[in-house]
Amino acid sequence: MSDADSEHDAFDAYSRLVSSTARSVTPHVAAVRLGRGGGSAVVYADDGFLLTNAHVVGHAREGTATFADGAEAEFDVVGTDPLSDLAVVRVGGEPPEAARFGDADALVVGQLVVAIGSPLGFAGSVTAGVVSALGRALPVRQGNAARVIEDVIQTDAALNPGNSGGALADSAGRVVGINTAVAGIGLGLAVPINATTRRIIDTLLVEGRVRRAYLGIVGVPAPLPDDVAARTGQTAGLRVVEVVGGGPAHRAGIKPGDLVLTVGREQVADAQGVQRQLFAEVIGTRLPVTVLRGGAMVDVIASPTELVG
Repeated sequence: MSDADSEHDAFDAYSRLVSSTARSVTPHVAAVRLGRGGGSAVVYADDGFLLTNAHVVGHAREGTATFADGAEAEFDVVGTDPLSDLAVVRVGGEPPEAARFGDADALVVGQLVVAIGSPLGFAGSVTAGVVSALGRALPVRQGNAARVIEDVIQTDAALNPGNSGGALADSAGRVVGINTAVAGIGLGLAVPINATTRRIIDTLLVEGRVRRAYLGIVGVPAPLPDDVAARTGQTAGLRVVEVVGGGPAHRAGIKPGDLVLTVGREQVADAQGVQRQLFAEVIGTRLPVTVLRGGAMVDVIASPTELVG
């Protein structure tokens, strides 16, 4: 077999993976319209619950979903969580059955992923790429307030306005992320589907909102120096790259360059580790945070505030 034949076979196999994933996931993805805005949504449960982005919903309370077969359905907004950028809406009638959902914690850098949504109003659009990085934290602004969306997936699959709220799927057709196009920096980003976000989604389904604590740091995973790792038994922490001015972390004295080791006395190695500590029970409490600064471990006390959407 020639090199050209081998390359053709490899490309053909790649194409089959993308097309089979698109066929299995597209029926479960809807284009959504809310007032003058819009985006995408993914069928999460067979009784009409769909997932989308909080920034797609904004302050709207209702809208219209259009599915791949052309069927339209009105929906009501069940709840939103700005810190995870997730929202749940519920359509009437008989929507398609739920998509299959996977676990983003099983993703690896370089893995094939397929994005399906409605960029610029073009419903059912498909792009493909790979997982470029995991555990990113994304600073965004909502009105006059600064927010940090934690633990996003970075991909080179092309995303544009309208993709927000759509599906990021693995090659087995499992939805592992909800795409978000809020960054505006030429990167494809998605909110992961994992144990933490499932807890958020389940709370939205039942209560319509998630009381979330807010620290206000943006960070990336980073290895610990060998001597610190030997003392703590911990191999990685969260390197702070930005501290939101006036936020709880800023008031506690956390600085860019700090390496966060523990939050609430629990070791953290990435943004998800921090996020797991930031639910309602720690709002207004004295939350201990240990950081590595200039080779020394420094203990600070933060007082998380409630995130108000």
